[in-house]
Amino acid sequence: MATILDKIAAIESEMARTQKNKATAGHLGLLKARLAKLRRELITPKGGGGGTGEGFDVAKTGDARIGFVGFPSVGKSTLLSTLAGVYSEVAAYEFTTLTTVPGCIKYKGAKIQLLDLPGIIEGAKDGKGRGRQVIAVARTCSLIFIVLDVLKPLQHKKLIEHELEGFGLRLNKAPPNIVFRRKEKGGINLQTMVQQSELDLDMVKSILSEYRIHNADITLRYDATSDDLIDVVEGNRIYVPCIYLLNKIDQISIEELDIIYKIPHCVPISAHHRWNFDDLLEKMWDYLKLVRIYTKPKGQLPDYESPVVLHSERKSVEDFCNKLHRTIAKEFKYALVWGSSVKHQPQKVGKDHILNDEDVVQIVKKV
Repeated sequence: MATILDKIAAIESEMARTQKNKATAGHLGLLKARLAKLRRELITPKGGGGGTGEGFDVAKTGDARIGFVGFPSVGKSTLLSTLAGVYSEVAAYEFTTLTTVPGCIKYKGAKIQLLDLPGIIEGAKDGKGRGRQVIAVARTCSLIFIVLDVLKPLQHKKLIEHELEGFGLRLNKAPPNIVFRRKEKGGINLQTMVQQSELDLDMVKSILSEYRIHNADITLRYDATSDDLIDVVEGNRIYVPCIYLLNKIDQISIEELDIIYKIPHCVPISAHHRWNFDDLLEKMWDYLKLVRIYTKPKGQLPDYESPVVLHSERKSVEDFCNKLHRTIAKEFKYALVWGSSVKHQPQKVGKDHILNDEDVVQIVKKV
């Protein structure tokens, strides 16, 4: 492992020494590609998956999973226990090495699992035993909460982002709009929809040659960077929304608070005094992009107590059926829908119909 770390350190120092200009752009692109490959080896070592890690595979429960990341003593534990205590039926599970999962919080009918991710900062990047498994758990989260101390937010924010980026997590970013297709022969074919400020054919070729790719079609649909291209070629990046929680706002002035509120993706809170939790939960709900669908058994009123929760990218009637039970889709005849996704109340729809938040659905099966 040390050899990989040495190589990473050598490449990082060479990149720091290299001046950025047109002449060195290709060389820097090549170094970035090498760095990405080494980082991948660090997370998934060659020769098998390398075990799942001692007790790290926390069973996924509920409708979404939120990972808490932060340095020690920023108030993560206080926040977790207060959130789980105030807004839920508390269920604290003990896990051997992942410290605790202080249960689920129930919000707007959805059950949301909260995970404290220890050691993601301390030594994760050095490939110390726990680092890889913790990152593996982080990659399964629907949302990341980065908990920062309001008195020293920016230096911690940069360090944590650097750590997570190094492990292929992209925070609050959309996947690059680049079409990349390998082929058998014909060399590298590059098409650009808009003028490129960084990438040209030579640079694309040098990055791809590092991956031993000599035949491919690439379409750049926006002004892309070499990092974007590397992300697409690597193909293992996780794009996850992230909210920065600036804790301990009881220690700053109102003027400072006004400035903090202007930072994007930020929510100032005080875990100790339970300040601003409503704002935090509202933002959490927005970022999770969940959709609640209510079921209506024939001849009965809709069940508004326990909605079926779907993600906004998978909210067809078929997704709804599969979430209830796999056999329902096979016996499905049509569905009756009440709500904002239909013109008539109720309306007869098929499996492909896309549902909206708080629709009411009654499934009619084949006889």
